[in-house]
Amino acid sequence: MTRTRPTRLAPGSTVALVAPSGPPPPELVESSVAVLRDWGLRVRVGAHVLDRHPDLPYLAGGDAHRAADLQQAWCDPDVDAVICARGGYGAMRMVDLLDWHAMAQVRPKAFTGSSDITALHTEIGERLGVVTVFSPITAGTSFDQTAQKYLRATLFEPETTLELTGPAVATMNHGTATGLLTGGNLSLLASCTGAAGPAPDGSIVLLEDVNEEPYQIDRMLTQLLRAGWFTGVAGIALGSWSGCGEPADVHAVLADLLGGLGIPMVWELGFGHVPAQLTIPLGIEATLNADAGTLTLAEPALR
Repeated sequence: MTRTRPTRLAPGSTVALVAPSGPPPPELVESSVAVLRDWGLRVRVGAHVLDRHPDLPYLAGGDAHRAADLQQAWCDPDVDAVICARGGYGAMRMVDLLDWHAMAQVRPKAFTGSSDITALHTEIGERLGVVTVFSPITAGTSFDQTAQKYLRATLFEPETTLELTGPAVATMNHGTATGLLTGGNLSLLASCTGAAGPAPDGSIVLLEDVNEEPYQIDRMLTQLLRAGWFTGVAGIALGSWSGCGEPADVHAVLADLLGGLGIPMVWELGFGHVPAQLTIPLGIEATLNADAGTLTLAEPALR
């Protein structure tokens, strides 16, 4: 299914910074705002971005408040993009508090973030049919200059980011596949099993994670496989697995469980919880060339 591409940004565009999941450190929110303003953007910080849940310190305030910030940003006609400040945990708790009918009635806009924000990428793609941007979280420690460059290029000049690859990319299964880009953080995809549908038929799946032991990666992949989530998938692009143990051990798990699918697959394309991380749109058609280690978009992420 073709998804709607939001409009690209330009100097003078207005973006809203929100925290749908965990609490971002105030100093990183400040530095995030400074970077966005350096790009020539007008920045609105959500009313509850710096909140802390009174009893659950891993949440950036109450579920209703986090949902309200996102809802207001998406439905505000003056806002051109919604930027998620941090991942962590919490997006799943507030996703059903959003008024999806109201969000479907307004102009679609660029939506960025990664990690726990995978839950929102999935819902926005499925419910609103809008292309989203799997990107560094802007109030995170991995939002380095190279990561900033990739995100800015995707938001302002998306035609310059059509071919994506990483310095450590390697072939796991040979071949070429073309399909809609989907996926994101493995933990979130597994957690959403039953609440969200499987990967679309013919899709190219992105997978990455952080601080999960190899046996935990095994368990989550096994859950998705048993649920039929990978049925009909055309290709797999693996990202980073920072803090997940020895890379060789993680590689062995992924090869054992996914290699048998017999579809093109690459290791370490360069996205996820890693310095100099790529920005990759979700909901865009792309071609994965596992032998060349490239992911080529059929069109720019934003129009």
